[in-house]
Amino acid sequence: MQPAASGAVGIAEDRRRGRGAGINPTGRFEPETREILDDGWGSVEELPAFRTEVREERARSLITRNESPDISFDRSINTYRGCEHGCIYCFARPNHSYVGLSAGLDFETKLFAKVNAAEALERDLSAPNYRPQAIAFGTATDPYQPIERERRLTRAVLEVLARTKHPVGIVTKSALVTRDIDILAPMAAQGLVKVAISVTTLDRKLARAMEPRASTPERRLAAIKALSDAGIPTTVMTAPVIPALNDSEIEAILEAAREAGATEAGYVLLRLPLEVSDLFKEWLVREYPHRFQHVMSIIRAMRDGKDYDASFGKRMKGSGPYAWTLGRRFELAAKRLGLNQRKLKLRADLFEPPVRGGAQLSLF
Repeated sequence: MQPAASGAVGIAEDRRRGRGAGINPTGRFEPETREILDDGWGSVEELPAFRTEVREERARSLITRNESPDISFDRSINTYRGCEHGCIYCFARPNHSYVGLSAGLDFETKLFAKVNAAEALERDLSAPNYRPQAIAFGTATDPYQPIERERRLTRAVLEVLARTKHPVGIVTKSALVTRDIDILAPMAAQGLVKVAISVTTLDRKLARAMEPRASTPERRLAAIKALSDAGIPTTVMTAPVIPALNDSEIEAILEAAREAGATEAGYVLLRLPLEVSDLFKEWLVREYPHRFQHVMSIIRAMRDGKDYDASFGKRMKGSGPYAWTLGRRFELAAKRLGLNQRKLKLRADLFEPPVRGGAQLSLF
């Protein structure tokens, strides 16, 4: 075992193999904190490797609302809680604390599947006061994480959206999204869908370390091409941008995505809210110890001296000279490549609400 950046004891490598986090700190709402301690006599109990567990739950509503002024949507849906991709930087990790679990290894191994997701969405969409606007799909956890191959909850939700002609924007870093081209292509022909693929790096080694169970960079680019060839509008997200780690790749990622067929692009600066800060720093010490001081120094320079600044308008892009330079580099590269020349606005005027259970159908 080795000490983590936060002071917690790191989990042995054979127990966390194939995972992103190296620690599993107690959730911040728990009354007691537990840690594994070695008394020096080699008496630490041999514990099993972390394995993926999926718990089923039933959602009362699938649509989550927000009033954040710095994002482009006011509603989102997620079919799962927790994400097996294990991205060390995931800003949604702290959400696991609300169910008494850790934002660390628990987030990527103890997952929740909303087994009635399609049914709950139909109920939401059939409410008399519902007014359609584009829904963001995959804002907290990836809708195409590995368990979707078996569970198919994302596909069931897309079937509801297609049937009701409801606009949706999907965000994923998984090539599994191409499985649903048969649903997405007809929706795209009606102006109802766009897909954003997150390409964090083109370096396979860095991708494996940061996002251990997500699709490889090559497969993500291949997914952009497959979607684009099927007529589905595709965006590349260079997110998150991490200074002194992957920020040198901004131009190369945009070029590769444009060549694959992406027409829009976006970026988000690394976000380290709550528990994510300690998780990321432990990972950085473990994987790139020689870069730790440099990376964190630049991050703090863009976050008013802190690991993170949650202020609207700053949390996505940061502030200061380095953040300004990143933004200008992205804008110049996107302009040179012809990206973002036209921002596609999804249609909401075609919406046909589902018939509520027991409702009388109209004769005419």
